[in-house]
Amino acid sequence: MIRKLLFVCLFSFLMISCGASKNVSSTYKKTTDTRTLSEKNTSISGEASIADKVVWTAVTYKGVPYRFGGMTKKGMDCSGLIFTSFQQRNVPIGRTSYEMYAQGISIPLREVQRGDLLFFKTSRKRGKINHVGLVTSVTNGDIRFIHSTTSKGVIVTSLYESYWKRAFIKAKRVL
Repeated sequence: MIRKLLFVCLFSFLMISCGASKNVSSTYKKTTDTRTLSEKNTSISGEASIADKVVWTAVTYKGVPYRFGGMTKKGMDCSGLIFTSFQQRNVPIGRTSYEMYAQGISIPLREVQRGDLLFFKTSRKRGKINHVGLVTSVTNGDIRFIHSTTSKGVIVTSLYESYWKRAFIKAKRVL
């Protein structure tokens, strides 16, 4: 009995990650939008950009607890937060952090802007990419991003906190 309980605890611990490897939803679809990435992210005549709207949506989930595979106010994982924020603004994107990583174009950190995605490797066991965050602001070189953590749920963090700086892999632009 103790072995079974130990096995379940160990298995649960290993599975806890923001990488949500299972497909919870397959509702994203390809788009035929012909605008360039910079055109999609640009505000025209004072209107909010798509990136602004996606970020505003994501911020409404601040404080939501972490839940593996979650995509609601009851609980979210990191890719569920990003997927839901994009979906509510009718922007197609993959469901898992790994699927999101396969989209968009790579950009250097010095070019990161609001609405870009940051990808991380936080575990040795789960392949290369297992965490994603959405850039909320870039001020005086400080890149802040919203994401869902297993310990604090949905929060905004600086990329330059030591843990996230070490775990950072790549920035990508999908808008």
